[in-house]
Amino acid sequence: MEVFGSSGVRGVVGDLMTPAFVGRVARAAGTVWRERHDGPDRPVAALARDTRRTGETFADAAAAGLTSVGLDVHRLGIVPIPGLQAYAEREGIPGLMVTASHNPPEYNGVKLIGLDGIELDRGDLERVEAHVRAMRSDGAIGPAHAPWDETGRTRRVGDARRRYIEGVLDAVDRRAIADAGLTVALDPGHGAGALTSPALFRELGCDVVTVNATPDGHFPGRNPEPVPENLHDLGRLVRAAGADVGIAHDGDADRAVFYDATGEPVEGDATLAALAAADLAPGNATVSAVNVSQRLVDAADRAGADLELTPIGSTHIITRIEELQAEGTHVPVAGEGNGGVLFPPYRLARDGGYTAARLCELLAGVGDIVGVDAGRRTVREIVAPFDGYENVRLNVGYGSDAEREAMLDAIGTHADESEAEVTTIDGYRLDFGDAWVLARESGTEPLVRVYAEAPSRERAEALAHAMREDIHGAMQEH
Repeated sequence: MEVFGSSGVRGVVGDLMTPAFVGRVARAAGTVWRERHDGPDRPVAALARDTRRTGETFADAAAAGLTSVGLDVHRLGIVPIPGLQAYAEREGIPGLMVTASHNPPEYNGVKLIGLDGIELDRGDLERVEAHVRAMRSDGAIGPAHAPWDETGRTRRVGDARRRYIEGVLDAVDRRAIADAGLTVALDPGHGAGALTSPALFRELGCDVVTVNATPDGHFPGRNPEPVPENLHDLGRLVRAAGADVGIAHDGDADRAVFYDATGEPVEGDATLAALAAADLAPGNATVSAVNVSQRLVDAADRAGADLELTPIGSTHIITRIEELQAEGTHVPVAGEGNGGVLFPPYRLARDGGYTAARLCELLAGVGDIVGVDAGRRTVREIVAPFDGYENVRLNVGYGSDAEREAMLDAIGTHADESEAEVTTIDGYRLDFGDAWVLARESGTEPLVRVYAEAPSRERAEALAHAMREDIHGAMQEH
């Protein structure tokens, strides 16, 4: 697809992302949703946004696009994307989120949600994209506008954030978390989670201290991406407050990453493995992307569960979960090591607030993890069974289509000549039992990404560098 990637459409404001473009996307989505609507009443869509400076303008454009093709619009205001998904599922209506997630402040974007509260699948996205491509920039051609007396109306919904918080509270063990007396250091990064997570963890009975907790689309305290180089303030806050755990979100709060009680970051793959280990049982399955850590492989093996791999991107993971569920396989937890965890029995959506609450349950002693004592625990105790791996990531850029083709051919040859087990669902992943290397073409930049993981830094670097050397050798020949 040319418009929608694995997580909606995003771009720099004023370049790809303009009010006119957002209006076209909304008009196209509304047309698809209107065609699917079979009830006697006017079709309805929910609309929400994160805190970005351009969010209100783009939400206005989206509302205009939706109402112009005959949909009524419920405007939720600033809400974490899992809050929009919860609202869509509860009301049985689709949703449109104006967000660029973890991208810098100058970006914005659109993500589309189905009436089941799940990200729109690839088939529906392709139908929406076909309508977008059919429109001129002035909207003069493409899906028909509704007659003047059939255009939609908008109404404000003021309780979406509150109902989202209540949904999380009802889904976790509030008493156990409160009895544990946890101190939580929270960094919502000026995003949508600033309006929900502080209240959520206080109502869970935690003592809460915050940084970057004012909603601000300029993101003055840090960039929205919750990675260690952006989270120095959270580490300092954990140490100053003597907190049990640090929690950080991205801009739309569908992800949660963690810091331990010493103010040091916790590897996201280790957190995912620990959360999975607490839920997986024999005969279950978990799903992750092809760059999955050996940590999750270990967690699944210890539980007697299957691990299914998909191309990188939450849409692919969700699709595979739905397929497994249709086959009767229980998938209690899935996701990626970037903090995007899904708990399908709760909701088939990434939810940073819920993920963090589930980690607090583990800290409070709820759930069994092989190798971890019962009772109140520390973050480091929870992830300790999944330590012992080192990761290396390299990028190799190219300047022409010929170089690109040569690089991809070299990767294939490297895989063919290896004694490893090879997976080709998204690039080439070579598994050596306790270590692996993956090379795949970036979907957004002119480069190939190389990932490697092994029990030692030296071996991970050797695997990654060997792949990179073969790629460079092919480039030099062209």
